[in-house]
Amino acid sequence: MATLIVGAGPSGLLLALLLSKHGIPNEILEASHQLDQQPRAAIYGSAAIPDLRRADIIDEVRRRGMTPTSVCWRRFEDHSWITGMDAEVMADVDGEDLRMACLVLDQLDQLMLDEYLSKYNGKISWKHRVVGTGQDENQAWVDVDTPDGEKKVYADYIIGCDGGTSTVRKSLFGDEFPGFTWDKQIVATNIYYDFEKYGFKDSSFILHPEHFFMAAKITPDGMYRVTYGETPGLTWEQMKERQPWKFELMLPGHPKPDEYKMVSMSPYRMHQRCAPSFRKGRFLLAADAAHLCNPWGGMGITGGFIDIGGLYDCLAGIWDGKADDSILDLYSEKRREKYKTIIDPVSQSNFLRVSGDDPDTLMERDPVMQLCKKAENDKVLQKEMYMSSFELRYDFTQHYKKA
Repeated sequence: MATLIVGAGPSGLLLALLLSKHGIPNEILEASHQLDQQPRAAIYGSAAIPDLRRADIIDEVRRRGMTPTSVCWRRFEDHSWITGMDAEVMADVDGEDLRMACLVLDQLDQLMLDEYLSKYNGKISWKHRVVGTGQDENQAWVDVDTPDGEKKVYADYIIGCDGGTSTVRKSLFGDEFPGFTWDKQIVATNIYYDFEKYGFKDSSFILHPEHFFMAAKITPDGMYRVTYGETPGLTWEQMKERQPWKFELMLPGHPKPDEYKMVSMSPYRMHQRCAPSFRKGRFLLAADAAHLCNPWGGMGITGGFIDIGGLYDCLAGIWDGKADDSILDLYSEKRREKYKTIIDPVSQSNFLRVSGDDPDTLMERDPVMQLCKKAENDKVLQKEMYMSSFELRYDFTQHYKKA
């Protein structure tokens, strides 16, 4: 059983590692000449940690990166603390460290790629852009633009891990990607600034209808991801022009440009979308190719990694003769269900919490904030709240044939 993975992003690389570790032949096709360097996800939720552990990378992720624990919400006017949580309670769950993990995504991708190539002698083809797909009862294939001209690559299963603009998904479903695009614009930046001087720790969400932002420490040497709201309809040049004014207005200490170091900056549109199915014959979709959500709360990357862990269990079951092909229909059904019942509604409420019209009355209206307040000095309740995120997972091995 040969598997072909389209896309050398985080989900494609994690799947390649898991399959390789199990001895399942696979290769990766990547349209670009290198890994993506844009500022993207950096913090991976507790529910995804078991899959990073199965790939044998979690210890190295924590060693190179960090283990953030605190999350809080703050007022815009004076950045004062409203309520928050501390995931230190997840440090020992039945002997396992299930705290969140943080390593900026380009470094995580590089770590996974290095492991794939060195430990498993993995195969990746750069500048291989998929332009078409096909399948029959025996195999599937992709038409690929390569530096040496167009060619076909065949496999038993082909997995689209090629992101939100997935060519694989479009080849299967055209423009059908049900859901919506937010009318709010956001900008993600990586900066060095002394937030800790103002009492900021790991992740802070600042509430405001227009100037909402998130500040999260993402490297051990003190780089922060600051993601903030911008006026829709601006050009990229206008956003860059307004950035110093926005930071002086929003950030604690109201810094001038010479008081922080800008490392990178990218605009993003936010989407809540889910493919009609994550399977069509021998083609499968996972992570952003299958579903999109806004980045507030890290549901996209966390949910994507959990997709991968589930899909791996299904493919390993087929490889080991413990499951038949129909388990892949179950993969599609259950992961879509998790998107619809958890990822979509939770990520939407996360974003509306920071950007809503009346932040001053949020505590009276928001049951999640009320629960956080209640849990502030209650370790048992905090742990229960963090463990509830594990509902994102689904155990496909329960459908293996009994020996």
